[in-house]
Amino acid sequence: MRIIIVGCGKVGSELAGQLSAAGHDLTLVDLSERRLDELSNTYDLATVKGSGTSYHVLREAGVQDTDLLIAVTTHDEINLLSCLIARKASGCHAIARVRDPEYVSDLGFIRDELGISMVINPELSTARVVSRLIRFPSAIRVSTFARGRIELLDLKIPHESRLDGMAVCEVNPLLRTDVLLCMVRRDGQTYIPKGDFILRENDNITVIIPPHEQSEFFEKVGLPVKRISSAMLVGGGKISYFLAKILLNSGISVKIIENKLERCEALSEMLPHATIIYGDGTDRNLLDEEGLATCEAFAALTGMDEENILLALHAGRHSRAKLFTKVNRVNFEEVIASMPIGKVIRPKQTTAELISQYTRAMQNSMGSNVETLHQLDGAEALEFRVAAHHLTGVPLQYMPIRPDVLLCCINRRGKRIIPRGHDVLHEGDTVIVVSTFEGMNDLQDIFLPTAGGREK
Repeated sequence: MRIIIVGCGKVGSELAGQLSAAGHDLTLVDLSERRLDELSNTYDLATVKGSGTSYHVLREAGVQDTDLLIAVTTHDEINLLSCLIARKASGCHAIARVRDPEYVSDLGFIRDELGISMVINPELSTARVVSRLIRFPSAIRVSTFARGRIELLDLKIPHESRLDGMAVCEVNPLLRTDVLLCMVRRDGQTYIPKGDFILRENDNITVIIPPHEQSEFFEKVGLPVKRISSAMLVGGGKISYFLAKILLNSGISVKIIENKLERCEALSEMLPHATIIYGDGTDRNLLDEEGLATCEAFAALTGMDEENILLALHAGRHSRAKLFTKVNRVNFEEVIASMPIGKVIRPKQTTAELISQYTRAMQNSMGSNVETLHQLDGAEALEFRVAAHHLTGVPLQYMPIRPDVLLCCINRRGKRIIPRGHDVLHEGDTVIVVSTFEGMNDLQDIFLPTAGGREK
């Protein structure tokens, strides 16, 4: 696809790397010649110096022939105006990054009335990611499909778990559950496990568990089941605001520590049911006084990476809370990954991933397109919509499905079906697929090439 990216900051740079690697024809637009030169020396792409709000600059960038324009500058209004001009100039798809909380309630109206394909608020998207992990204390990651109705949970098999040494085919009969085990990651390798695959302690597994069985399954395999009821957030920025709002609506008590008095006053008005503390979150005595030792979730969300890392390390030593650490910079990623700081939160990376999902969804050739996509470690989880196809109505056991692909779930008009051999696909279904075969764009790609799939 031909794609124009307006804005070459951290999000724009991350997108340029991802989309260039995917083989798209990219043109970058930015006012900084230095940024453009750095990216053009790193990736195979074109650049245009200028403002994304200039029709002439966008014409020079080739907007009249582009498929998608992505506006991710630091200014919401510039992003929206760039998208509006692109839509009027060529009718292309357009994505805008919009960060101001005041626009949140209007995002649907903005998207629909301006004809923008997608409006992303990075802080809100990040807050949603964190809130899902707080809702599932045992989960390493939660990937949602079917508009939030279906969740893939990433779990780590704990020490002395009943799962240790158990074959995949034994899990449901022995534990009396209805769990689908989709994927196993062990020693840097990712597996789509067959029935005879033996699970081991410390394996990372991806599962689909019926909501009413989740607590029982966690308890049986030795994972924490206690629901988190309190959270402490250090830093009162946009992520904290959105996260606190979601958690409060879920019945979780929230305490925010912020070192700017004016911001504390604003948060008190916006979040009347939260406890807002004016003080220095790096003050150990203050953290102790405010109940660090007994809080169940702790999120370090200040504007400084180093401060967040130190806070998380301290909280990990002095509490049993589930930890979340905001880190903006990607330097020293391997070092950070080895630290006991819980889940690392990268808002800009979250934004880039959401936009990459959308670009993949545009690349369908048969109408059975990607509805949702999540990048997993060494694999992908995708949701396809089923269009008219010569294999609809055929039992799954007779379908020539690739060995590195697993059909995890069928969503049929809101009803969730864990697929068995006798189940069939109907037009209009959405199908959740996990695969170590990356780069699928269409439902046809799950089949072996001899069945009409496309060789890669």
